[in-house]
Amino acid sequence: MNISGLVDKLKNCPCGREHTVNIRAVEIGAGVRERTGEILKSNGFPTKILVAADKNTLAAAGDIPQILEQSGFAIQLKVYDNMRTAHMDDVNHIVSLLGGVDGVLSVGSGSLNDICRLAAFRADKAFAIFATAPSMDGFASDSASITDNNFKLSYASRQPSVIIGDTKVLAAAPSELKSAGFGDMIAKYIAIADWKLSHLITGEYYCENVAEITRTALKRVVSLADKVTQNDEESAGAIMEALVLTGIAMKLGHSVRPASGAEHIVSHFWEIKKLERGLTSDFHGKKVGVATVMINRIYKQICTAAVPSRFSDENLDWGKIYEVYGGNFADDIKNLNSPTVTDETTVDIIRENWDEICRIMQDELPSDEELTAIMHLAGAAVTLPEISVSDELGLLGLEYHPYMRRRMTLARLAPMLNVRVDYKKAAGINA
Repeated sequence: MNISGLVDKLKNCPCGREHTVNIRAVEIGAGVRERTGEILKSNGFPTKILVAADKNTLAAAGDIPQILEQSGFAIQLKVYDNMRTAHMDDVNHIVSLLGGVDGVLSVGSGSLNDICRLAAFRADKAFAIFATAPSMDGFASDSASITDNNFKLSYASRQPSVIIGDTKVLAAAPSELKSAGFGDMIAKYIAIADWKLSHLITGEYYCENVAEITRTALKRVVSLADKVTQNDEESAGAIMEALVLTGIAMKLGHSVRPASGAEHIVSHFWEIKKLERGLTSDFHGKKVGVATVMINRIYKQICTAAVPSRFSDENLDWGKIYEVYGGNFADDIKNLNSPTVTDETTVDIIRENWDEICRIMQDELPSDEELTAIMHLAGAAVTLPEISVSDELGLLGLEYHPYMRRRMTLARLAPMLNVRVDYKKAAGINA
């Protein structure tokens, strides 16, 4: 992947901001596993490193430790049983292991990458990734979603300097993981729509060139929907490249906005409420894909039903909101909403821009039929039972997720629009 060429095209961008990335190389192709040591060395990665993996990802990666040692690397190996959730305790543990090394190589994806990227940032160490499944879009990100006391937040982190993906390894990943990666990519429909909306009514920074990078990656993945679950190196490599591009877009856009909207917040809500009960959630991208389908339906409902003359100032029952989140999370919600993001706009601004808001939704979002069809082609989940989320929890997430982040989305505006959203219909629950 030509990173420098991508950045060069964004010089003197009309958005007015400088676009930079810290990635030196993205190597995705057949047989790159055997060249891992060579690729890392040629891009200035240190040779005294910690290799972090879990039993599943290490098995998928094969003899990576031996390949590195044969290439002159001195490695320490940390292997978890099964890293499904990125906890702050794990970040702190990785930090404690980095004292005697100069960098960390994460062998895996998702939660493993997140704990390593935040640990590398805090310990000021080099960071690289050997990907074992095209399962999520955060490979190239400079932020990490970490759970602390069961509440999930995004933290500024270290963008990897090198990302390596052997297409043979990626293609052989479990179909469920590949479909989860597809679900994470589908979220970009909502993410871009929410980003543009926020720019319109709050003045939040937005870059059309960065948004177009995400759209291009999304179109590529959608075109491969019917090949997602196949053991096909070409499609696995193409999907991996698209996932990396969206992570790069987050760095270029100085935020998670190019890749994350209301659908990600819904997924985080479901996750923290399950963790509170000691339950592990399904794969990130799998949950996000389901949330995308449901938020897409909600946004269609809102644009169809909203009447500008009925818009009003926000009058929320914060007591009910705190009750829904419960005592473990109420203080977090208070902090995230003091002041609340809707203070950055007004009813008049929303009313004046309502036609344009609905145009954005029309232009950026697929129809429900289109979206569910491509999800089925990719073997991706679209219903609550498929991600082991109860109807009750599913509906609570759809209605109350907006208060979990200080982020403007169309879902966050719903109380000001005085629209009665049919959350059961959006979730596909029969009344």
